[in-house]
Order: sequence, then structure tokens, then C-alpha cells
Amino acid sequence: MNTSAVFQTPPNTDTFPINGTDFIEFYVGNAKQTCLFYQHCFGFELIAYKGPETGSRDVISYVLQQGKIRFVITSALSPDHEILRHVAQHGDGVKVLALWVDNVSDAYHKAIERGAESAFEPYKAEDEHGYVMLAGIKTYGETIHTLVERSQYRGAFMPGYTERKSPVKINPLGFKYVDHCVGNVELGQMNKWVQFYEDVMGFKLLVTFDDKDISTDYTALMSKVVSNGNGYIKFPINEPADGKKKSQIEEYLDFYGGAGVQHIAIATEDIVHTVESLRNNGIEFLYVPDNYYDTVLERVGDIKEDIEDLKRMNILVDRDEEGYLLQIFTKPIQDRPTVFFEIIERHGAKSFGKGNFKALFEAIEREQALRGTL
Repeated sequence: MNTSAVFQTPPNTDTFPINGTDFIEFYVGNAKQTCLFYQHCFGFELIAYKGPETGSRDVISYVLQQGKIRFVITSALSPDHEILRHVAQHGDGVKVLALWVDNVSDAYHKAIERGAESAFEPYKAEDEHGYVMLAGIKTYGETIHTLVERSQYRGAFMPGYTERKSPVKINPLGFKYVDHCVGNVELGQMNKWVQFYEDVMGFKLLVTFDDKDISTDYTALMSKVVSNGNGYIKFPINEPADGKKKSQIEEYLDFYGGAGVQHIAIATEDIVHTVESLRNNGIEFLYVPDNYYDTVLERVGDIKEDIEDLKRMNILVDRDEEGYLLQIFTKPIQDRPTVFFEIIERHGAKSFGKGNFKALFEAIEREQALRGTL
């Protein structure tokens, strides 16, 4: 298989209009502590809350925001709740990738007609600030897409939540929006889920990487990226490929207990500042050896940033036909080696850093070897 890339925005043939990512919801063991982590380490502001004080007797959620990004951090308050089963099986992880749509009922029924499996039917949530419409469809693993229609709502987040402010001063780190969300699926399942997004959502295939593109001497994977018509939603889907040792995808599937969201790429306009702030706040990143920088400018050409700043922060560079990008990957942000973050800054480039794949995967393999899972 040869790499095929289409770096222009796909034609807008979506099954229904999607305006962007509405929120990403994490199921975690301790929502209060996780909320503090994202405030202190990632610079997210607390904007809304639900819990016993608001009438939610079995679920507690904190809503965090920075730029156009909203994270919902959710835990269960009763020992037999489904959320606790999810956390016991998967560890802390992403449950919901919510999509902002114009008309929930229309979007949901079109998705079901095209073969989606329902997570929950459309319903209206209402309070003194207006109403939102919500519905859900299932995707890979136990992940769901919640469809959100919020044009008639003026509250902090949605009904059931009260406005809540961070109790201490928060220093935002420059995060702007969700660039893409990556899913890991089992061997032989990648094309199934790519077809799901094409058939159900009307997405188009943006780029394909085979096991020759994404490989080292020991491990490999395959990946296809689908995108909606306006390019606001991009979902790379990964599956393992044959290799001499256990790939990062296989390690993820083992520790997560099935398919799920592997990483979230969030965009910034000053990656050096963002990464330096994250490091100062205790976030750890994958390490690429300094000799990467000896020849990187020969490969990518002129860039605006000082290469010494990028080397100091261990930030990687790649270029495509449209421009260049800067990127770096955190280590997993929970005990299990599952979910992590990518920090990305784009200067015209619409690709995903193919020129960095080998260096990144060797960095991941070094971490796997330390964990004894390579």
C-alpha cells in the first residue's frame, strides 16, 4: 500500500452539518482531583459544575474551558454506577466526543437511517437559560458521539449545571481548539470504522498511512484519517500491523481493554510558550534525541521559529505542500499507558507530521521498554 494524501479540505458532503467539537467528556475515578490537574497543569478554567448540590445524586461533573475547547470531567458517586464499571475496565479515559450540530433530531435520524447504532434518542434539556437538544450514536469501542444543539441556550454549559469559577487564579497556556482526535481499534477494524464515518457521517478520507510509513525496526501500525466537509472534525483511526514486537496500539488495547480514544491534539499559536509552561507545570513529554535537530532544517526548509528554542523544548517540525507544522506528544496523563495529548501549531500544513513518525515511534518504544511491554 502506498501513502495517499489529500491535503485540501474535502468537499462538503456531510450527512448533516457539524460546526465543530462541542465538548470531550472523560470518565475518571476522581473528578475533583482530575479537574484540579487540568486547571493547574493545562491552564483550563472551571466554568460549570453538577453534583449533589445541583440535584445530581449519582454523577458529578466539572466543565473546563480554554479557547474553544471544553472538557467535561465526570465521576460516579455510587459504587454500582455504569461509570465506575467503565473506569474499572478502561481506566481514566474519553467516553464522549460531542459534536455541535444545527438540528439534533435531523442529525440523529439521518445517522440512524445510514446505519448508526443509537446510544440514546433525542431529548430536550431545559432550564431558565433556555434549552439544548441532545442525542447519541455509538462509535468504536464504548466511545459515543453526543450530538448537541445549543442555539437556544445562554447558560454556562447546559441545563443541570450551575456556573462555577476556578477558586484560584488560572494561567491559560494558549490552547485554541481541538485539532484532531485519534482512535485506536483492533486489528482488522480500521477500514470498518473508516467506512462508518464515510457512510454514516458523510466524511471523506483525508490521508492513508500504511505499515511502511509508520514503522520502526520493531513495531508498526496503519492509520487512515477521515474529515468532515468543513475540516473542523478530523479523526485518524489506527490499527496494529505485524511487527517483531508489541506495537503501541497493541499496548493501548491491552491496557485500555479495547478500542478507544488514544490522543487528543490541541492547537496553539505559540507552541514554545505552551510547551515550556506545560513542562514548568510538571507535564512530561516523549523525548527525541538532540541529533534529530542536526538535519531537520535540511528536510523542512525555512521556519519562523528559532531552532534552538525548538531543540530546548524538544519540539518536532515537519512540512507538506501547504506549509509546515510543529508538534510534540506528552507521555500518558494517567497511570495506564493509554490517553495522551499532542500539542500542535500549524503554519499552513494540513498533514500530520509523517516526517516525524520514525523519531516519535522510537521514542514511544523506549517508554514501552521501560514498562516491559515492548
